[in-house]
Amino acid sequence: MTYVGTTPLSSTLEELRSLPLTIDGVHFIGDKRNVFIGRYLHQEGFLGDLARFLADWRSPSPVMQVQTSGSTGTPQVIQVEKTRMANSARATCTALRLKSGMSALLAMPLRYIAARMVVVRALLAGLNLVPVPPSSSPFRTIEQRIDFAALTPMQTYTSLETPDTAERLRSVRCLLLGGGAINSSLAERLAEFPHEVWSSYGMTETLSHIALRRLNGPNKSDWYTPLPGVSVSLTDDGTLSIHAPMVTAGDLVTTDLAEVDERGHFRILGRRDNIINSGGIKIQLEEVEELLASVLKKPFCVSAVPDARLGEKLCLLHTGGEEPAVLDTLCRHVLPKYWVPRAYFAIDAVPLTETGKIRRKEARKMAEKLAQK
Repeated sequence: MTYVGTTPLSSTLEELRSLPLTIDGVHFIGDKRNVFIGRYLHQEGFLGDLARFLADWRSPSPVMQVQTSGSTGTPQVIQVEKTRMANSARATCTALRLKSGMSALLAMPLRYIAARMVVVRALLAGLNLVPVPPSSSPFRTIEQRIDFAALTPMQTYTSLETPDTAERLRSVRCLLLGGGAINSSLAERLAEFPHEVWSSYGMTETLSHIALRRLNGPNKSDWYTPLPGVSVSLTDDGTLSIHAPMVTAGDLVTTDLAEVDERGHFRILGRRDNIINSGGIKIQLEEVEELLASVLKKPFCVSAVPDARLGEKLCLLHTGGEEPAVLDTLCRHVLPKYWVPRAYFAIDAVPLTETGKIRRKEARKMAEKLAQK
């Protein structure tokens, strides 16, 4: 593939600092960049966050700090290199054919890598950045057509709930989902979209995604294809190891259980630390949730609590208000015998990160507390 943007592959840090930016159709170049940054730098709100990110990007420092999502524990702050962020942005612009003048929606919190990479892609490819305050339904306030939008599955699901936002979402030329699991129900709705819809695989440490898979059209697939320059393999434990020298120093061993085929494509089975052992039966929480998504329409998650006989027993945390007997019937309809939850706990809301991932440790604490009542 050949990069379709306007910035050469071997940009220096100084070149990256001097890139112009277009926001809502207004070009900020030269001193105008300083005017925008100076106007919003000390203000609260989303434009203030954007100004502070741009000021950090234009600083002499070769690195910047980014916060992890905290889906598996306490969020952490790590340092990332700006030149590697640029490498990641170029790979995405190449793969998705993002070109100068296209519009790019910015609708996620800027302390996370996903939102920051939207800005970096806009800088490198000359995209028109359309910033809206992060919310569960970012298309409520957007009238113009968007060429490129990076959203979480939760934002996508919520946008589909009302006709106006659903129509605007369907009009996006290239929709990129990341930051959480895409259940079968949402995948079925996205498969009918008229334009490109992609699922991404990556994490903060890989500076956004390192692989993509198509969710609709003739190239629809359950398998991720690594971006150029990226390769994957499996560890002895069956977890994914990523080799992506353009974005991360050294191979990155994940906790994601995966399959890799002969072409080097892969699919994710779940997280190694999301497996419970109930009476000798190993149960992957994500697999249970994927099956239950077809019968449970309200937010839910599965977790486990200690059990004297089984060691751990599977439980369902649900927000729908159904009686345990009803839930048990639904679960037995779609789950293997030994995957059926042995306890059902009603909760007000599933604990989620800002990007829509389940906070597993918090969910387990909630379950253990409810089990003691």
